[in-house]
Amino acid sequence: LLGVPIAVKDLFATRALRTTVGSRILRNWVPSSDADVVARLRAAGAIVFGKTNLHEFAYGVSTANPWWGVARNPHDSRRSPGGSSGGSAIAVVAGLCAGALGSDTGGSIRVPASLCGCVGLKPTFGAIPLNGAFPLGWSLDHAGPLARTVDDAGVLLDVLSGGHAGRKSRRAATRGLRVGVLRGSIVERVQPAVSRQVDAAADALRRRGLRVRLVAIPDMQWTVATQLVTLRAEASALHARWIRAQPRAYGADVRTRLQLGSLVAAADYVLAQRMRARIRTAMSHVFHDIDVLLLPSTPIAAPLVGERTVRWRSGEEPVDGALVRLTAPFNLTGLPALSVPFGATAGLPIGVQVVGQWNDEARVLAVGRLIEEEAPSR
Repeated sequence: LLGVPIAVKDLFATRALRTTVGSRILRNWVPSSDADVVARLRAAGAIVFGKTNLHEFAYGVSTANPWWGVARNPHDSRRSPGGSSGGSAIAVVAGLCAGALGSDTGGSIRVPASLCGCVGLKPTFGAIPLNGAFPLGWSLDHAGPLARTVDDAGVLLDVLSGGHAGRKSRRAATRGLRVGVLRGSIVERVQPAVSRQVDAAADALRRRGLRVRLVAIPDMQWTVATQLVTLRAEASALHARWIRAQPRAYGADVRTRLQLGSLVAAADYVLAQRMRARIRTAMSHVFHDIDVLLLPSTPIAAPLVGERTVRWRSGEEPVDGALVRLTAPFNLTGLPALSVPFGATAGLPIGVQVVGQWNDEARVLAVGRLIEEEAPSR
């Protein structure tokens, strides 16, 4: 990465460079050392040229930050870039850097990658160290790259994981791989244009010699509720002292989430972890029959800034919930997941998500490359 400019989401500690975590509370924090991932980027020769905006404390999916400004989609300034790594996705798509560092607790790399039109990779849980990254949900947090291409994301993965990812990002064979296209209630509410592009990506993989079939995963309908309880409890515990002492130092949306999290009972958290184990087991069983899973990264293209609900034939859904509905399951389970741009609707990018087995980033990236090669020009 000698001389390559890389942007860093402003929740990773950077030596002698202010790190605010998108907050008012930490607006003057200047770390004395780098986060492990930042140190690895520098050791590989990368130029850490700036910090990128994020949703306050990474707790949201809009990057509408009350202290540091509302981030806007590079394809349409009326629309959201997603979050919480919205600034990192914008920097990549705008050509300000070759790649960027993000974090992902419920989709915070893959959602902005999908809405802005770049590649975003959430690797297997624990593949990249989080020392020096400000946490949100200890059992859900992942670090990973955003990049212009799948190959670039693979190179960054190698560096961020400390050199062990040569096993992860190597070029795996793809002919004959088994691809499962997700079906079931969790993907019933998807914009038609998004569904068409996922089906087109599946057809393209079939033409390239992969074996494609439809799959359903039991208990997937419980992932959003399980993620919500888990994250609210963990984030609230982390912020307990600050939210009690200075609640007005938080933006309204994050303050509300943290206060609601303090109401999560220990029994509810334990029940959520039991359901989480069931979901993990169900996914493990599905991966006995497939090598990768294919589904939308987000069920909608970029919403308008401030838009609160999505209207479906069957009713309304909060935008925030819709955006993470198809990404959060893989934070719960820790599976590697990649968002790749594939087509567009009304000039707005659409992301296709490739999910693999634990520690099988090689196949995820290999299938992602094929999708990238087959993507229609927007």
